[in-house]
Amino acid sequence: MSIQKEYFKSLTRLSRELGKTDDQEKMLQLIVSAAVENLKAKAAVIFLNEEDSQEFIRNVAVVQVGLSEKYIHAGTAHAVKISPQLLKDGYMYFRDATTDKRLMNHKAKKEEGIGSILSVPVIVKGQMLGILSLYTKDIRTFTKDEIDFLSILAEQGGTAIETANLIRKLRNQSKIFLKLATSISASLDVKTILQAMTEDLVKDLRIKAASVRLLDDKSRTVKLVASYGLSDKYLNKGPIMADKNIGRALKGQTINIKNVFEDDGIQYKKEKKEEGIVSMLYVPIRSEDDVIGVLNVYSGRQKEFSEDEILLVTALAYQGGLAIKNACLYMAMQDDIKDLKDNIYKCWF
Repeated sequence: MSIQKEYFKSLTRLSRELGKTDDQEKMLQLIVSAAVENLKAKAAVIFLNEEDSQEFIRNVAVVQVGLSEKYIHAGTAHAVKISPQLLKDGYMYFRDATTDKRLMNHKAKKEEGIGSILSVPVIVKGQMLGILSLYTKDIRTFTKDEIDFLSILAEQGGTAIETANLIRKLRNQSKIFLKLATSISASLDVKTILQAMTEDLVKDLRIKAASVRLLDDKSRTVKLVASYGLSDKYLNKGPIMADKNIGRALKGQTINIKNVFEDDGIQYKKEKKEEGIVSMLYVPIRSEDDVIGVLNVYSGRQKEFSEDEILLVTALAYQGGLAIKNACLYMAMQDDIKDLKDNIYKCWF
């Protein structure tokens, strides 16, 4: 049987097995096992990008087969700098992993008995999610068929990750909205509700941070009410004026910023660089017909927030506005404020 037919049969079996589960770890484990079995290799590992890891794939073996625990926990044993070659050529080949200057921890590789490494990108919808790496015991040259087969496995890995992420997001988002709806019904503590909302949002989107700022008409600034993932130093950088991007958001616009350092509407660029903020999303918070604040979302790597992500943030911003409205109406009924329209900002500060 030709090698192409063997690969085809293996991919067919793998597709059937992947169709039986929605467990991401199990799906990826099937993929690395198929890589080792069919390519007669020592080991295979899938690494995934972390939110703040734009330049390197950190040594977090999401799934692996064939490597010792000592090697896996040795540190950045396989941190590969993302180079134009990986994305342009579709692979990176390290003939001698114990001496190649592009790799780290040569001693650990030698002790592990690693000869050559072949790495291919795991890409979904044009976005690189990580790397699938194949390890051999001896120094080895890979054929085009072998590289193509590993690349197809990486595509399968990307599809598995996307499927698992979609299921996870649906479940998590349902939990977020249920939790938020319950909190709004049971509590008038707006800050606590919004704080929980920012935390849930960051964890669901797997991003760096989120914050809620509400408009103070008197000072024409937006004041912080809740945040998650931002340092105290960044939060205390100074007042945020209700102009530029914030001003546009307060007029009802949703603003998707791919690179904050190239956008003229960004305030405090130096502080954002120090904080590790690269991309941002501004979504208006409404109370009935009025925009009363902004829900900000921050990414530590360059990205353009998808339509689904924007819909989620927008829906949460609406729920946050509803929580504020309920609290303000209650305070008005209790005569804690006399003129709701002129003094509404007192409800949240």
